[in-house]
Amino acid sequence: MLSPRGLWNRHRRKVIIALGALGSGYVIYKLYDVHRTRVAELERQIEGAREVDELIKSQLQNHFQSIQRISDTATLPYAMHYLRSRITEDLDLSDLTDKLRQPKGLPREKAELWERLKVLSFTRLTTSLWSMTMLYLYVRVLVNILGRHLYVDIARGSESSQIHHEVESFGRRCQKDFLATADFLSTYGINTLIMNMQSTANEVLKFKQLKDPFTMEKLHETIMQILQLFMNIDSPNYWISYLVPENAKMDTQMIALSSSGFEDPSVLMDASKLDQLMSETWAVLSSPEFRNIVELSLNKLVDVLVEEIDTQFKRSSSSSGAIPLVTLLPRVAQQALPLLEEPSINRFIQIIKSLPEVEVFYTILYSDIPPIL
Repeated sequence: MLSPRGLWNRHRRKVIIALGALGSGYVIYKLYDVHRTRVAELERQIEGAREVDELIKSQLQNHFQSIQRISDTATLPYAMHYLRSRITEDLDLSDLTDKLRQPKGLPREKAELWERLKVLSFTRLTTSLWSMTMLYLYVRVLVNILGRHLYVDIARGSESSQIHHEVESFGRRCQKDFLATADFLSTYGINTLIMNMQSTANEVLKFKQLKDPFTMEKLHETIMQILQLFMNIDSPNYWISYLVPENAKMDTQMIALSSSGFEDPSVLMDASKLDQLMSETWAVLSSPEFRNIVELSLNKLVDVLVEEIDTQFKRSSSSSGAIPLVTLLPRVAQQALPLLEEPSINRFIQIIKSLPEVEVFYTILYSDIPPIL
């Protein structure tokens, strides 16, 4: 019978191998357990990050929809209503037409009245067309710039309740003031706009006589000539001054001071933020891409307007072809009012909105994170 020592000597190698295998298995199990714990923790972190991302997206959606509602229900309708009032009042043709209906009057006086009516009819149409188009495009620029800033601020605000409070404060204080710049055109810019548009119309029409035959192609060309010449008065970007004041920086600082109070410690932050928003707005308006969608929109609307005038004449008369300019004037002047209808029922705004190039432009604008200016 083997002694314990003999038994150990005989089976020592097997025992050592078995113990080594058990030890290795235990080590592997512990490593696996640590790895599994780390993976679970990483998954929890990823899930937490995903929840934060979804929260940011939800907050962004809510903020942007809020801004869009303010724009659709207040900013654009109010600005359009006031713009319509200003244009119909400042370019009222009723006095001229009343004088022309009177049997009395010297031929020379009548001729001067007709010349004024010719110029003002085209001025009324092109002013309405240009200002409506620019107001709609401008308000969309405001909404998209504000929306993308809110995205960045909300993302930063998710990291700190203090920052989040500042983001909310920025939304309350600055959204209304920034969107309110849409009123500048109808309040201040419209006076110079009408004066320059009338001067441009006079330049284009000065050699066109009332008895001259006008085809629809010639009418289209005349309207586009007025608009193109108007867009290049003084400098290629001079027209921006009708939409935004040239001293926008000082104006935005005064807005912040008046709305927040001189003793508010956040007033400088407001002024800086508004200045940044307006600087970016200027940059967008002066860009070749924005000018491109302006020209596309104007050209498309002129196509529609001329087609409608052509249809009206075909319905009222069996004759086709050229029409005396004097006969066209009432139709030209009448087309101004539909251009300035309430945005919710304005089919010309819907035409601009449906242009693919316009949608692409605003998609890129919204997705482009603004630089820190």
